[in-house]
Amino acid sequence: MEYFNGIYSGKSVLVTGHTGFKGSWLSIWLRELGANVIGYSLDPYTQKDNFVLSGLENKIVDIRGDIRDKKHLKEVFDKYKPEFVFHLAAQPLVRLSYDNPVETYETNVMGTINVLECIRKTPETKIGIMITTDKCYENKEQIWGYRETDSLGGYDPYSSSKGAAEIAIGSWRSSYFNPKDYDKHGKSIASVRAGNVIGGGDWSLDRIIPDCIRALEKDEPINIRNPKAIRPWEHVLEPLNGYLLLGQKMYDEPNKYSEAWNFGPNIEGIVPVWEIGEKIIENYGKGLLRNISNQNEVHEAQLLALDVTKAKFRLNWASRWNIDKTIEKTVEWYKKYNNEDVYKLCVKQIKEFIGESK
Repeated sequence: MEYFNGIYSGKSVLVTGHTGFKGSWLSIWLRELGANVIGYSLDPYTQKDNFVLSGLENKIVDIRGDIRDKKHLKEVFDKYKPEFVFHLAAQPLVRLSYDNPVETYETNVMGTINVLECIRKTPETKIGIMITTDKCYENKEQIWGYRETDSLGGYDPYSSSKGAAEIAIGSWRSSYFNPKDYDKHGKSIASVRAGNVIGGGDWSLDRIIPDCIRALEKDEPINIRNPKAIRPWEHVLEPLNGYLLLGQKMYDEPNKYSEAWNFGPNIEGIVPVWEIGEKIIENYGKGLLRNISNQNEVHEAQLLALDVTKAKFRLNWASRWNIDKTIEKTVEWYKKYNNEDVYKLCVKQIKEFIGESK
């Protein structure tokens, strides 16, 4: 697969969180680009995860470890000397963060700092792309999208931990990886923020797509707890395309792109949760939605959108699949995973995404 000017071919690339939903898709794409992929992560969430079903354990260097374990992490950096680092390992769930706030902060803040320190102390590492979230912004429930320069914050422990991680990334960039001093340190660091990412192989709790599929497979109604919440929905390949494109740009011009970037959908992809459920049912061919909203539930933002003008103009990045195509390809994975080679299914969707096949 020729893409991104072949920049990843033959390169040593570390992906933290490679057993997760986004991490598994990124690892597959990087492998197809010819990269030597090293994964560092906890065990996959279920035996039906994309990582497990695609057989990635036997296709890349698969290392199990906790991002909070800085000694183990440093040993991995010392052994494999990655040129690129994509840091995705995180505690990614809002509702779980209410139950485990300390672990959420330890993972999302100190885990990120551990990666930054390993990058700082590994001469061979040149590019670090730190994945955070759109929820890192101070959410004012505004109708326009947040820009990279807007205030960071967070109501819940998850969102605030990601805002704190962004502050740490900015501090390390200013203190140790300042673009003005690139000739001295030789490293380029960026943070990236995506919307609500969906696609095949995600079985996490408290996420609309896995909740829908679990219910559909059991012939049960789909429970929607926050039907009016509006989110920026995008297929997992959309932000990954942005991350990989950004990595290429950073490699070519390391002192020009070392900053924060948004990768979100077009305006028509910003729709309520209930509408996503309806589209899932339409594509799956059966199902029923049930509103179980409860005013006593823990707080979750009702309106959230990203402004992606910067990525469009400076990176020439753009969202490729509209919301209907996004749902179609997501449901396709879940309808086929039991009967097809999942790795080949993922590669097929990647090729369709970049236009290599029809």
